[in-house]
Amino acid sequence: MNTDLTDDLLKGIEVDLSEAFDRNFEDKAFFDRAWDKRKLFNPKGTLLNVRGGGGLRGSIRSVRGPGQVSWVSSLPYASIHNEGGEIKVTAKMKRFFWAMYYKASGAVSKTKRGATRQNQRNERLNREAAKWKALALMPVGKAIKIPERRFIGHHPQVDGIVKENADLMAKRIDTDIKNKLRPKN
Repeated sequence: MNTDLTDDLLKGIEVDLSEAFDRNFEDKAFFDRAWDKRKLFNPKGTLLNVRGGGGLRGSIRSVRGPGQVSWVSSLPYASIHNEGGEIKVTAKMKRFFWAMYYKASGAVSKTKRGATRQNQRNERLNREAAKWKALALMPVGKAIKIPERRFIGHHPQVDGIVKENADLMAKRIDTDIKNKLRPKN
């Protein structure tokens, strides 16, 4: 097959699949399969798109090689979220959990007399602090299960996008051949 045609086919697949994979973050699903709900509260955004700069979502990019296209992330935790698995609690993680606990519990608002205000914000912060504390109290070496929240990979809709692009390329080739075979008057 002509390398220009292969490049055009791969570019079409790359653009369409990149949009589809990005849409998975918006839909919080892998095409038609919704992600599990997250257990820890985070006011900064959804699990895989926490930072305003895009977090995991913003780190995904396509890479084209000879006759292929693939997607990669520069973030080390991308594969554990995409595929699921277990991570072991480390001392560094425990320090982070304690820091998050103190941050959440320190944000609780108080009255002038020092009593905790009874409002929804404080209830939410207390729940968040309790979850961070539970994580911080885990022993080093304990496994934390990370559920699969696939955002890139094989799916029947991926096959459909590839087939759609291949069909368009086949029509283009057919039209080009017909135009070249027409008698010139």
